[in-house]
Amino acid sequence: MSLQVPALDAQDSVKSLDVSEAVFGQPFNETLVHQLVVKYMANARAGTKAQKTRSDVSGGGIKPWRQKSTGRARAGTTRSPIWRTGGIVFAARPRSYDQKLNKKMFRSAIRSILSELLRQNRLVVSSDMSLDTPKTKVLVEKLKSVDAKRVLLVVESIDANLALASRNIPYVEVVAAANLNPVLLISSDKVIATPGALKQVQESLA
Repeated sequence: MSLQVPALDAQDSVKSLDVSEAVFGQPFNETLVHQLVVKYMANARAGTKAQKTRSDVSGGGIKPWRQKSTGRARAGTTRSPIWRTGGIVFAARPRSYDQKLNKKMFRSAIRSILSELLRQNRLVVSSDMSLDTPKTKVLVEKLKSVDAKRVLLVVESIDANLALASRNIPYVEVVAAANLNPVLLISSDKVIATPGALKQVQESLA
């Protein structure tokens, strides 16, 4: 059984496209999609924050003043966290925020997202997104019929003209089918894909 993906506009040479129900006809699994998005965003964190403990800061090594008869509080080192130049009590250390998700779950979540986009009419196909010139106004004219704020263009491979034309348009992203990620998919109001890109996605998720 196949599903029909609507075309971008009436003038488009591709009016519809047969796609696999195994990829584009799956129920929406909110729990799995949430797990994938959290994993993807967590893996993007650098985890490079670092602070100094009392053993890392400079100074210390000698008692600032004698224990008694000074009228001041007892102090054993200037590296103490209560001093202005002291160390941090629970200092942050470089760490990895990576989360693991097996391939089967990843593919199932992406299929779920694509199926939901199709059900909501947020996934359309355009036969040609290539540009002869790196002009922003040319791409804006192509997207004129798209009634959406955030647009994601999915192509087989990103050429220089398309990359240059799209980079100055707010809320328009261009991504190759091989680099498709869940955050871009769910955050886009409209996903416009070429037939070749959809075929690549379908083959990778089959």
